[in-house]
Amino acid sequence: METVADTATCAAQRRTTRPRADALRNRERIVTAAREMFVEFGPDVPLDEIARRAGVGNATLYRNFPDRAALIHEVVLAVTSRTTDRVEEAVAAESDPFAALSRFVHAAADERIGALCPMLSGGFDTDHPELLTERRRLEEAVEGLVERAMSAGRLRTDIAVGDVLVALSQLTRPLPGIACPDIDRFTHRHLQLFLDGLETPARSELPGSAATLEDLRSGR
Repeated sequence: METVADTATCAAQRRTTRPRADALRNRERIVTAAREMFVEFGPDVPLDEIARRAGVGNATLYRNFPDRAALIHEVVLAVTSRTTDRVEEAVAAESDPFAALSRFVHAAADERIGALCPMLSGGFDTDHPELLTERRRLEEAVEGLVERAMSAGRLRTDIAVGDVLVALSQLTRPLPGIACPDIDRFTHRHLQLFLDGLETPARSELPGSAATLEDLRSGR
């Protein structure tokens, strides 16, 4: 039989293990600010500048993320997860498979997915189990979009999901020395040019072979 003391102990344990709402909000604000500043200035932006934009003190930032690697890990995880959510939203919003693919591509650009590339270098652990799980979830979701559009006869058949992911990454990656607001003027315009080239009928023969997920994973 549970005693009053047992109940009090359980309540105390819940209080110590469950983060407070304000602590969760601070963590989310830090991740959002870091994502914005990594896009604007690169992954080496000073952490105190990130704390300032998030509206928190340096101590709060370091309490949540003890070093830069931990913060980059969380940003990559958050962007990857949010981009996968954009796939699900596109499928729910568009009955036409190619329209769903197009909607996702533009939504992924708004998530700044290409800005992840400079972060995935050096000593960054790209094989962390959390990141692998989210990456596979994204890859499978985009692969489903591509397969449905191809089965509907709306997408040219000489491409694969890897082509979509590589082009999306390249076309949304900030260019060195160019302010992000300036490059944003062209991102969606160039993505639409890319999407127009994916529709059937194909107007040219592509060189090389289609890029598959296996190609991307093996680095070929």
